[in-house]
Amino acid sequence: MATTVAVDAMGGDQAPSVVTEGAAQAVHQAEGDVRVVLFGPEDEVHDALRVHAPAAAVKRKQDSSIHHGLGAVREGQADAFVSAGNTGAVMAAALFVLDRIAGVERPAIVGYCPTIEGRSILVDVGSSVDCRPEQLVQFARMGAIYAHRIKQVDTPSAALLNIGEEPSKGNEQVKAAYELLEDAEGVNFQGNVEGRELLQHAADVIVCDGFVGNILLKFGESVATGLVEMVKREMKAQQLGPQEQQAVKGVMEGVMKPFDYEERGGLPMLGVNGNVIIGHGSSPARAVRHMILEAAEVARQDVARSIAGAFE
Repeated sequence: MATTVAVDAMGGDQAPSVVTEGAAQAVHQAEGDVRVVLFGPEDEVHDALRVHAPAAAVKRKQDSSIHHGLGAVREGQADAFVSAGNTGAVMAAALFVLDRIAGVERPAIVGYCPTIEGRSILVDVGSSVDCRPEQLVQFARMGAIYAHRIKQVDTPSAALLNIGEEPSKGNEQVKAAYELLEDAEGVNFQGNVEGRELLQHAADVIVCDGFVGNILLKFGESVATGLVEMVKREMKAQQLGPQEQQAVKGVMEGVMKPFDYEERGGLPMLGVNGNVIIGHGSSPARAVRHMILEAAEVARQDVARSIAGAFE
């Protein structure tokens, strides 16, 4: 059976052109049967489709929006929803249309932290900037389920991002969360982890509130562009020859790839009754493609229903 992904055709700075292009690429490159339904003003979407996608590959819906795309998920007409629109607007709509999973106090957005062994997941990265300790525990539980289903880790390890490893370190929120996490159901808690350990793959799931997580996420996004520019300046200063520059470029591309937001696609929103992926507003077609493919995989792994089952 095909996995159907509802896509906000008008989400993002370059919509609908790059969205339809990315959708066409996703359908063409998908492993397995993926069907994409675009939601947005028919005239604009139709014009973009004529350029980027055959009608048989990507379908469109007339006079629709974020709410209509999420409605398709709610009604079982789509398995996941994708948007590169305003994060706050997508989150608010998802809560309104899909509602929170019973037992989940607040949803969380999953980010990715590149490591020497792949990627850790970071939760939360912007959904909830002020959290109670109990909510951090829920983030850890949802993050562990996501890591198990998507990363295929049998028993994902989880750690609390803090300013020190000792249980006594941190603010009152984090210290209280530490105590709760030690006995939390479904969490393989490994204790605190400091920022300097993140790239060493200190845990499969790194837990923090959305304020800290969003700062860390955006710093990570700046690393790739910043380091590349610094290397370019240094190569110029060192007067490297063409062959030397090409060798350095190849190394840098490999090192920076995990930091490339276009490569990862979008960020899953956990804790609502449906699979939702939120993308970067400046996403080009390549990022949209990966976003849709990620949404299809999240749907195939039944992440939202798995979380709902754990919170029953």
